[in-house]
Amino acid sequence: MSALDGRAKLPVVLEIRNLSMRFGGLMALSEVALCVRKREIVSLIGPNGAGKTTLFNCITSIHQPDSGLVLLTDQRGTEHNLTRLRPHQVTGLGMARTFQNIRIFPSMTVLENVMVARHCRTKAGILGALFRPPTVIREERDIEEKSYALLKYMGLEAVYDEDACNLAYGQQRRLEIARALATEPFLLLLDEPAAGMNPHETEALRGMILRIRDEAKLSILLIEHDMNMVMSLSDHIYVMEYGCNIAEGSPEEVRANPDVIQAYLGEAHA
Repeated sequence: MSALDGRAKLPVVLEIRNLSMRFGGLMALSEVALCVRKREIVSLIGPNGAGKTTLFNCITSIHQPDSGLVLLTDQRGTEHNLTRLRPHQVTGLGMARTFQNIRIFPSMTVLENVMVARHCRTKAGILGALFRPPTVIREERDIEEKSYALLKYMGLEAVYDEDACNLAYGQQRRLEIARALATEPFLLLLDEPAAGMNPHETEALRGMILRIRDEAKLSILLIEHDMNMVMSLSDHIYVMEYGCNIAEGSPEEVRANPDVIQAYLGEAHA
C-alpha cells in the first residue's frame, strides 16, 4: 500500500475546495485545493507571494473568498462550511492559528495572554462577571490553573508573571502557540513558526510541534520556509505558486518534483 493510499483512509479534518480570491485586479488564489487529515502534519510551501498566508486568512475567516469552500469536520463528525463565519466562530469550532508576525498582548503578563484565549471556552456571561457567584470564581480559578499548565508544557512557567513584551523572540513564539492551544483546538494552523529562529531554536520547535501533535492528538497545517524542517516534519506537503496548486505529495515526492525544484527549492536541491 502506498503512502497516498494509507493517507486516504484517515478521516478528513479540513478540506479546501477550489478556493479563489481577488484583491482588485490581482488573483491572489485560483482554485486552490488541499486537505488535512486526522493527526497529520501538513505543510504548505511556496515562494513569497504565492498566496499561502492569504489562504490561511481565508481558512480562518479573516478574508472572505470569492468562490470555493472551506469545510471543517469537527470531533463529532459534523461538517461546517467556514466561508461565511466570523473568526471567533471558527475558533469556537476547534481551529486555532498563529501568525507570521507575532500578535501577543505586550502589556499583559505571559499568564494573562494565555488566560485571555481560554475565555472562548468559558460559560460565565456578563451577569456572572458582574456578580461573581461561586461558579464563576471556580471557573476563573480553573482558567488560571489550565493556563499555567500550558505555560509549563511550553517551558514558559518561569516567566509567567513577566510582561509578554520582555520575552525573548523564541519565547514569544512559544507563547503564541500556547495561547492558540488554550482555545482547545483539534486543528492548529502555524504561519511560519520558525521565522527568525536560529538552527538550535528551530530544531527545538520541530520537536515541540511533533510532541504537540502526538500528545494533544492534533492535526497541524503549517506554512514554513525552512525546508529542512518541512521535509523532516511533514506527513504531506502542498506547493503553491502564483496563487495556484502546483504539486503535492510526501516529502520524498515533493523533493523530487521538477516543478517544485524550479519554482521553489532551487536546482541545487535536485
